[in-house]
Amino acid sequence: MTEIDTTWTPPSWEPPLAGPEAEQLIGSLDRMRTTFRYKVDGLDAAGLRMQLPTSGLTMAGLIKHLAVQEDYASSVKLSGEPLGPSWDDNGWDDDEDWELNSAVDDPPEVLYALWDDAVARSRAKWDAVIANGGLDQSAHASAPDGRHASARRVLCDLLEEYSRHTGHADLLREAVDGRVGEDPPVDWQPTGASTPA
Repeated sequence: MTEIDTTWTPPSWEPPLAGPEAEQLIGSLDRMRTTFRYKVDGLDAAGLRMQLPTSGLTMAGLIKHLAVQEDYASSVKLSGEPLGPSWDDNGWDDDEDWELNSAVDDPPEVLYALWDDAVARSRAKWDAVIANGGLDQSAHASAPDGRHASARRVLCDLLEEYSRHTGHADLLREAVDGRVGEDPPVDWQPTGASTPA
C-alpha cells in the first residue's frame, strides 16, 4: 500500500482538486493567469518585441491583449459597463488589432502594470458575481437574437482566451531565452508585479 504524503501543500495557483463549479472555473482561470504571467515575466523591451518568422505576435502584444480581454469580459460582457480609463486612449477606430500592434511601443513596466491591474479588477468583479447570484445569472453579452449569455459562458470564454494565448506565449518565450515548462517554481513571484499572481 502506498502512503499518502500529507505534508504536500499545493502552490497558490493550483485549482482545488474538488469543490463547487465556480471554485473550479475560477481556480482554472487563475492557474492559466499564473502560467501566462510566468511565461512573459522578466523580459526587457527587446524580449517583449521578439517575433517568430511566421507570426506577427509578440509577448508585448499578448500582455496588452489579455489585459483588455480581462477588462472587456468583467465589464462590457458581464454588466455593460465601459472598459474603463485604462483604455480611453486607444486606436481601435483605425486598427481592430490595436492592442496587439501598439504594445511594441509600450515600456515593459507599463505593460506588466496594465495586465496586473486588469487582473486585479477582474478578480474583484468575478468575486462579486459569484457572491451575488453565481454563474447562472444573465450577463449583458447577448446573441443577435437577443438571448443573453450566462456569467458562466463569459467566464469560460475568458478561460479559452487564456488557453489559446498561453500556448502562444510558451512558444515565444522558448524562442526568446529557452525558458520551457508549464509551472513556475513554487516560490516564484512576478517581477515588478503591482499585485500578487
